[in-house]
Amino acid sequence: MRMRTCDFQPVTRMHSTIRTLRSEHAALVTLLRASTAVLAKSRLQGQLPDFALLRAMLFYIAEFPERHHHPRESSLLFARLRARTPLARSLLDRLDEDHARGDARIRELEHALIAFEMLGEARRAVFEAGLQRYTDFYLVHMSLEEREVFPLAETVLLARDWDELDTEFASSADPLADAEPEAVYVALFDRIRALLGRAAAL
Repeated sequence: MRMRTCDFQPVTRMHSTIRTLRSEHAALVTLLRASTAVLAKSRLQGQLPDFALLRAMLFYIAEFPERHHHPRESSLLFARLRARTPLARSLLDRLDEDHARGDARIRELEHALIAFEMLGEARRAVFEAGLQRYTDFYLVHMSLEEREVFPLAETVLLARDWDELDTEFASSADPLADAEPEAVYVALFDRIRALLGRAAAL
């Protein structure tokens, strides 16, 4: 049953688009926190981290959140919100700008990781600080979307908007958020899961 527009919807009754986006946020947060934990553990043990795992994690972030998740939010969900209401336009502008700068941010972080791997402990602090900035940045970004944008969308978008959005988002959901991966990504996600399992066991 569709809730009235004034109702605040629990997660289990949200439109599938919002559930998908929230699940993808959760997957990104999990990956970023796992990366931070890998670094902290290696520092505590006086060892270099598992660079293969960190490279795989950053590659995943560049491939999915930056190139699929964020562009879809901007071009599909945010665009429909702009068409339906003047509310939150300055916030949407800010979030769109975040999305536009995301690729450069991850490339900078990937470079810092290469420097750490090639030059050793002398570059650890630079990479760790960069990863923390990236993590903090996106935690704030995703929190704004979940607290401000998603509830607004649930309120103002029309049934036909949701029908089209749900179809679009279902076609390219995040494999690390329990969606079925495209064949080309299967090996990557299996590798990330295996490396995470190995890191947790050490």
